[in-house]
Amino acid sequence: MTTEERGRSDEGRRRLRAPGGERESTAQLAGVGVTWYTWLEQGRPIRASAQVLEAVARTLRLDPTERQHLFRLAEAPDTTAPDHASPLLRPQVQVILDGLNPLPATVVTERFDILAWNAAHAVLFPRTAEVPLAERNTLLYCFARNKCCNAIENREDQRAALVAQLRAAYGHHVGDPAWTAFIRRLEAASPEFAAMWATQDVAHPHVHRKVFRHPLYPRLEMTSTSFAVQAAPGTRMVVYTPDNEATRAAMERLVADPVEHHFACWPAHQARARELLTI
Repeated sequence: MTTEERGRSDEGRRRLRAPGGERESTAQLAGVGVTWYTWLEQGRPIRASAQVLEAVARTLRLDPTERQHLFRLAEAPDTTAPDHASPLLRPQVQVILDGLNPLPATVVTERFDILAWNAAHAVLFPRTAEVPLAERNTLLYCFARNKCCNAIENREDQRAALVAQLRAAYGHHVGDPAWTAFIRRLEAASPEFAAMWATQDVAHPHVHRKVFRHPLYPRLEMTSTSFAVQAAPGTRMVVYTPDNEATRAAMERLVADPVEHHFACWPAHQARARELLTI
């Protein structure tokens, strides 16, 4: 353990630590023994179910970050935590995203869940806000979305890198039911993902060249850069910068006049959706 990691761990234990009398009342309210709770404070090896840890978190009124630390301290998967960590994002993060317009920018988790985005990103992915939370995911978009209306022009070049990044992040979540279920879902939805996942290649976020397309502009060339969001552990901000003046000018025009445009396949998809509703 590094000095920085040890410092974070000690700080987390201090948050759980209480004076003797308060310790007894906290343990009683959480339905655990005083000795067990003392060992938790001290960071000693303990066995605890998710239900017990949930009771401790509820009794101590831990915020989402403190709750995550509690489960890590007990070396237990947080099976009751929501898949999406948007409550962890401070309002200032959205202000920063909005200030980056007309550069598309988004905040994602290690699992590529989309937590927040700006108007420029919405120009490229206009229906993100309408998609259920569980579906707002870059990997699902890349592997499960129809190619005819996919806004990523060079998605074949990007898929292997995305899967390798997911594999690297998965190393910190082995045994987590939420992660396991997500990977199984992707394997079922896409044989291509299953084949890439089986290679066990790993990679970390770095600069990527992205080519997007829009109904009015068939080729928008950009470069993505990732920044860790320290206030929300496990998340990062991804910003796309135009590679040329034509792309920059196009993004400025699209953000200034955010009318939703559709690819040629849109009427067919709408007709199919209506058919499904009548079945």
